[in-house]
Amino acid sequence: MDITRRDLFKLAGVAAVGAAGGQFGGAEAAKAKKILKLNAAPVVGSKNVTGTRYTGTAAKVYFTDKIDAEHLIKLYGKINGEIFGKVGIKLHTGEPNGPNILPRDMVRAFQAQVPNSNIIETNTLYDGARYTTEGHRQTLMTNGWDFCDVDIMDEFGGVNLPVRGGLHLKEVTMGGHLVDYDSVIVLTHYKGHAMGGFGGSLKNIAIGCASGQVGKVQVHGYKLSEMPPPGPSWFDGVSMPLKEEFMERMADSGKATCDHFGKHIVFLNVMRRMSVDCDCAGTRAAEPTCADVGILASTDILAIDQACCDLVWTADDTADLRERIESRHGLRQLTAMAEHKMGNPQYELIGID
Repeated sequence: MDITRRDLFKLAGVAAVGAAGGQFGGAEAAKAKKILKLNAAPVVGSKNVTGTRYTGTAAKVYFTDKIDAEHLIKLYGKINGEIFGKVGIKLHTGEPNGPNILPRDMVRAFQAQVPNSNIIETNTLYDGARYTTEGHRQTLMTNGWDFCDVDIMDEFGGVNLPVRGGLHLKEVTMGGHLVDYDSVIVLTHYKGHAMGGFGGSLKNIAIGCASGQVGKVQVHGYKLSEMPPPGPSWFDGVSMPLKEEFMERMADSGKATCDHFGKHIVFLNVMRRMSVDCDCAGTRAAEPTCADVGILASTDILAIDQACCDLVWTADDTADLRERIESRHGLRQLTAMAEHKMGNPQYELIGID
């Protein structure tokens, strides 16, 4: 059976996204699955919604439409060859009672399979439940993150990591404990974000590893002496840069962490309950309007975030999320990472089921 790479991507999108969300008809999904079976993995080439042309090799991004501990662990087994020693699991643990954070039971089962591991987090820049270490620890208990140690990495200060060839930043102050780890697993809830458009693996480390009151000021480019709670003043374009510059600052920060760990950092993105709002919005987050998609895994930060965005654009029920990403110029995250040579924008999406 002859089939073009473009058609294969389209049909793979039907199988992957349609199976998760049920938005495609049974006959079309069945046809897609038949073709996928005939062609075997890897089955999907880069769709690339950034409008930038690329040639050459492709990174491997593994995928399942099943969102549970068993498949999360199975995906991790595909990418964990360079993970060793003391392992930090970078997770967005969320504001109190946030409805969209990753399921605790799934994360608990996953963490139990990673020797010498614990969750790592940092305090927030804005004044809220996680602004202080004391408040943050209470929020962790509220949200059920009590099954393993959670290292609030900036509890006792920060550590400066260099940004080689930064677009805006020469260094970023990370939570001081970050350098105590040999390896990092970036376990991300992929969703929208008020400023970034979307929050993928880049956002999880670029903001999530930066120290609360120093590094996050650098990444946001915040210009005032005190940070107000989230609100309209965040988006006035005066107190902090928005759109392209903010995405570039995130890429700078993410590069610092990726460069520090080298091959000893891997990425898992969970595409479930994809509100247009980040988990930092807590109970104020908008109810998701699109179906869950699945879990992706890669050793390449750019490829995995690119693939997630492509899957959003492939689905037919993601208008709200696409609008959030486009209105914030969020795809600049991807092109900035490409300019930093942080990964490969071309990928093969490889089903594991």
